[in-house]
Amino acid sequence: MQLSARDLARHIDHTLLKPDALAADIAKLCAEAREHGFWSVCVNGSRVAQAAALLEDSEVKVAAVVGFPLGAMDSDAKRFETEGVIDLGAQEIDLVLNIGRLRDGDDRYILREIRDVVEAAQGVPVKVILETALLSLEQKRLGCSLAVEAGARFVKTSTGFSGGGATVEDIRLMREAVGPRIGVKASGGIRDVATALAMIEAGANRLGTSAGVAIVQGHSGAAGAY
Repeated sequence: MQLSARDLARHIDHTLLKPDALAADIAKLCAEAREHGFWSVCVNGSRVAQAAALLEDSEVKVAAVVGFPLGAMDSDAKRFETEGVIDLGAQEIDLVLNIGRLRDGDDRYILREIRDVVEAAQGVPVKVILETALLSLEQKRLGCSLAVEAGARFVKTSTGFSGGGATVEDIRLMREAVGPRIGVKASGGIRDVATALAMIEAGANRLGTSAGVAIVQGHSGAAGAY
């Protein structure tokens, strides 16, 4: 795939979601995002205000996770959390849907949950995390369909906390399910240039990874300067 290192960087949500991450780690994440031109940083809610302040005069956006990492809390809690991180400066929301309810086939619950978060986000893009490693093919398709119906702007593979990450096969399935107008984010296990490019080739237009620096530097070294 012909893609410059700079273009590749614009596909990346530079991510730090470890529970023991320090303020200094978030500062480093934001500095790296500025330097390499990543699309966003993706952080936990308590770090949104810090990241927003550090990135205020840059093109790098701040994405916040909601319902992370299990997605099993009540939907009202997710709505409240969304409102809170928007107030703190989040410009994108990565929502973990209720995986158990999806596996139950409780379409109405999932649709309402995503709609509530989309509404609370006040126009800020919402990415719905399906946790594909825990779902059947039909459940993946259903999750994609409900996300689109509810007004989400992206579907996303994984949290990276449930034992499985993105696969090329899942990206292809999700792209087919949502069509060309909805974003597909590959997340979980993307640590090198070859994997990143394979995900984009399969239909992903965003990559969630904590290895963004290594990926763009590796691509730059292989394909020339930015």
